[in-house]
Amino acid sequence: MPRPKKPASPFRYFNSSPEVIRLVVMMYVRFPLSLRNVEDLLAERGIDLCHETVRHWWNRFGPLFAADIRRQRASGMRGFRQWQWHLDEVYVKINGEMHYLWRAVDQEGEVLESYVTKTRDKSAALRFMKKALKRNGSPAIITTDGLRSYKAAMSELGCEDKQEIGRWANNRVENSHLLFRRRERAMLRFRQMKALQKFASVHANVHNHFNSERHLIDRETYKTRRSAALAEWKSLMA
Repeated sequence: MPRPKKPASPFRYFNSSPEVIRLVVMMYVRFPLSLRNVEDLLAERGIDLCHETVRHWWNRFGPLFAADIRRQRASGMRGFRQWQWHLDEVYVKINGEMHYLWRAVDQEGEVLESYVTKTRDKSAALRFMKKALKRNGSPAIITTDGLRSYKAAMSELGCEDKQEIGRWANNRVENSHLLFRRRERAMLRFRQMKALQKFASVHANVHNHFNSERHLIDRETYKTRRSAALAEWKSLMA
């Protein structure tokens, strides 16, 4: 019986090592650095790259790494009991035109879904929630703000009994916007809707991978989790 073929390596057409490519993508996506900041920091390590190479690598490998991270984490998250989601939308300006980034976060700060639309009406909320439910399963509680689009969409999906609305109940997702806003400023905003969608999805998965909740644990536990996350990152797409 013939042996199954091993999947081709995504790094096979690149002269640089996979370790350098993973490092470049991690630095650019995880930290609020510009393309030229990453180029300068790598130069201090003796790695000579152009900032356009950084742009090409994160566009090429960022979605691949994000998909690999999601595959590893999705199966374990579906089994949570009393799983609670927090939904919210944030304004993002693209070429002077207002767009909306819808985000779903669970009770531990894990970013579950990011979705970009031009409106925030019922149809946009419905598309966002269908995508989130299809990819992540169904939660026990869905916390939202007072936007009526959520209630209309949840009524159509038949899960309006799971909705909770409170004055400060949605602080979990409100606080999660801060990391994205910080990264947006470093990138000098976005110029295309599809670029925003790509980066928001990749950034969410990379954030989930390295999020160790350091404010809730002691120093030794944090160092152990950080080392484990880095070791797993170095094995992505291996």
